Amino acid sequence: MNYNPDIHNRRSIRLKGYDYSQCGWYFITICTHSRRKLIGEIVNGVMKLNKYGKIVQFVWDDLPNHTHHIQLDEFVIMPDHIHGIIGININECIGAGAVGAGSEPAPTAPATTSPSDLPNHGLPEIVRQFKTFSALGINKIRNTIGTPVWQRNYYEHIIRNENDLRRIIKYIKNNPGCWDNGV
Repeated sequence: MNYNPDIHNRRSIRLKGYDYSQCGWYFITICTHSRRKLIGEIVNGVMKLNKYGKIVQFVWDDLPNHTHHIQLDEFVIMPDHIHGIIGININECIGAGAVGAGSEPAPTAPATTSPSDLPNHGLPEIVRQFKTFSALGINKIRNTIGTPVWQRNYYEHIIRNENDLRRIIKYIKNNPGCWDNGV
């Protein structure tokens, strides 16, 4: 099928004119393809990762080793989606009234590349890395190379202040316990 801009051009859900590589904290939600419960299950309000969920966790934790200017904060894997908070270029925000992290960033393994050798990517590229690396790992185990693991887009929210951050952290932490309640 040939590209037709009237059919294939999707409207962006990103904030028009906003630079998603500028310093700040971002809340993201990424859903599995067709909301398939692929990466684990909730048992008595606790998320139990399966082998695919463990790949998702590893890829999330490994992101700072590929993108030096990010910090990871609160994160949860659900059966059919993930929620996480990513800080971008946080050191540039210090003293500029920036929102602080809700908890200590996850420790990272020593990088094999010098941080100055790594590019400063914006949020869309960071999400693309996460989705690509986790899908490759999952599909390798499933022997389903090229099969979609994640929905095409993702939800993002620019965290604007401490109250916003606290509310989002609480939501992420409570998400597994609310699963049986239809949340």
